[in-house]
Amino acid sequence: MAVSLTENAEFQRALAAFQAGNVKDAERLFKAVLRRQPKHVAALNLLGIVLTQLGRFAEAENYLRLALEEQANSDATLYNYGVVLKALNRPAEALERFSQALKINASVAETWNNRGTVFNDLKRHGEAVADFDRAMAAKANYPDAFCNKGKALAELKLYKHSLGAYDHALVLKPDLAEAWLGRGNVFIELRQYDYALAAYDRALELKPDLAEAWLGRGTTFYELKRYDDAIAAYGRALALKPNLDYAASLRLRAKLTICDWTDLEAEIAQLLATMKERRLSSDAFAILTIPSSSADQLQCARRCIQDQPTYPPIWRGEVYTHDRIRVAYLSADFHEHPTAYLLAGLFEQHDKSRFEITGISFGPNRDSPMRHRLRGAFEHFVDVWDKSEEDIADLVRRLEIDIAVDLMGHTKDSRLGVFARRPAPIQVSYLGYLGTMGAEFIDYVIADQIALPSDQQKNYTENIVHLPDCFLVNDSRLAIAPYTPSRGDVGLPAEGFVFCSFNNSYKLGRPMFELWMRLLHAVEGSVLWLVETNAEMAVNLRREAQRCGIDPGRIIFAPRIALSEHLARQRLAGLFLDTTPYNAGATGAAALWSGVPLLTMIGKTFVGRMAASMLHAVGLPELVTESLPDYEALALKIATEPALCASLKDKLARNRETYPLFNTERFTRHIEAAYTKMWKRYQGGEKPENFAVDPRPDLWDDMVR
Repeated sequence: MAVSLTENAEFQRALAAFQAGNVKDAERLFKAVLRRQPKHVAALNLLGIVLTQLGRFAEAENYLRLALEEQANSDATLYNYGVVLKALNRPAEALERFSQALKINASVAETWNNRGTVFNDLKRHGEAVADFDRAMAAKANYPDAFCNKGKALAELKLYKHSLGAYDHALVLKPDLAEAWLGRGNVFIELRQYDYALAAYDRALELKPDLAEAWLGRGTTFYELKRYDDAIAAYGRALALKPNLDYAASLRLRAKLTICDWTDLEAEIAQLLATMKERRLSSDAFAILTIPSSSADQLQCARRCIQDQPTYPPIWRGEVYTHDRIRVAYLSADFHEHPTAYLLAGLFEQHDKSRFEITGISFGPNRDSPMRHRLRGAFEHFVDVWDKSEEDIADLVRRLEIDIAVDLMGHTKDSRLGVFARRPAPIQVSYLGYLGTMGAEFIDYVIADQIALPSDQQKNYTENIVHLPDCFLVNDSRLAIAPYTPSRGDVGLPAEGFVFCSFNNSYKLGRPMFELWMRLLHAVEGSVLWLVETNAEMAVNLRREAQRCGIDPGRIIFAPRIALSEHLARQRLAGLFLDTTPYNAGATGAAALWSGVPLLTMIGKTFVGRMAASMLHAVGLPELVTESLPDYEALALKIATEPALCASLKDKLARNRETYPLFNTERFTRHIEAAYTKMWKRYQGGEKPENFAVDPRPDLWDDMVR
């Protein structure tokens, strides 16, 4: 049908409004054209663009679909359709549309650039980089493509190259806020926090409502220990973008770190609710620190793993034949760190005639006595601090490692991308993260029957391996300073019972703290001895004590000192009060090693049961309670009955030398038995399965049995 002059004039008026940026008028006029000519391809296409600009993506998709029905080979319409699908969070479909557009016309830089951003969304960062390069080849001096390439390279942990791409973008367009944001994100990864803060500040000067920059600013403040500033920045990010990935849990982490419990119950409930909607509201570690179930933790971990890139396995089923089983431990914490203090004895005790032990360190190379000790403990020690995850995975594969042990899990500085590439036939999670990884590429988690009962297998993607005594390794060579200071030396009163809890501040919570305040009220002259992790924490806890009617001076804050000296001063305490839902781990073991009884309430998750596991392994199951009222009653009994407290200390002193908890050699033989069974199944072509290691009675003194 012929188009009248009037109809053509209507389209021209609509086009003029569109070109002038009058999107509301353009929408009205294009719709008028389409009422007369429902199959007007240009009007359909341009109306789709207008609705995209208005953020009405579902409507835009309808008009673009109609345009494609009329003209299927229009690369422009396919491109616009791809933009809408990307906005609708349908990246696979967007990828298809952009790819179709490129088959028709490969000369459009914007199409390459947008397809690259979809590859980024799909965690296919290598392909994204290639597309951004094609975009820059098609269009010289393309700042957006440089910026997007910087993001992809950062995801690949190629930080030097990423900064170079961002620098190119900013040379071309100094006011590109997203490039400043990207630079800030890279500087955080490089621990260059002053540079990160400056980059975020510049991004926010250019775009004050850029929520991601506020988020990065919050994380920078957190790393600089400016916790109040961090909380404020996270709050601003959430106000601008309530569903911003991980923002809610990062703010919660900062609040827990300084024991700011304002509106905490409501925030936790909201976090759990949004997590159940499969949103990325929480990182997998944060969920362990709040009241949550193992099912909650599995759901959160799985969602976090879905946010990670996927890779084809680089180990492809080969069965290695070595004289010894090759085990590699991978960690960022091979320096003065609680994990290293627990593990050093294990690395030294390994039977080198049966196992070839490698340490792969992707943390900073901090020169220290522990670093030297670890270097000597491993048969091979490889520093890969400046290597990419791909390089580290290739190293594991080239070394033909039989069993790769991840000591990090979902914790800071982890390198999940190494294990995601499946460089070893057997991949194991141990110690660093006490929850399920939610990942199919981890075969086993090492635990024990008390810490992680068999009925929890349904909430773990890994096969649970039970060691006989306790999952927690300890170093029987851990030194305690020979001099025990006086109470006055460490700020304790000359008289009165000393309760202590040297857990990290994020493990404390109002219900437990109020219970502790009731104990101080009930036990005259008693004090609570805590480690001061930050100044804000001390201020907040003193205020909470006053609110509970307790003199804030009865809370004594201990500064951080060398571990051997801390173990010596800790002997002055009468009882270590454990926390829930996240128990003491290394700190609880340190208390028992120094001779201080530990009181716990057994929980329902791995992190809430580890202290119970330790107490059974040191022969003090009577200090494991089932409820907070029982916990409170027993703590009061121990504090008010000196004979009972003394008998517990005497029993602990005896058991420390004879029970399994601190028998490093026994633990080593048991974990080696676990590794051997895993290895035999792999050698026989059998799939991983959950199993228990039989105890070695020959390594336990007859008097104990």
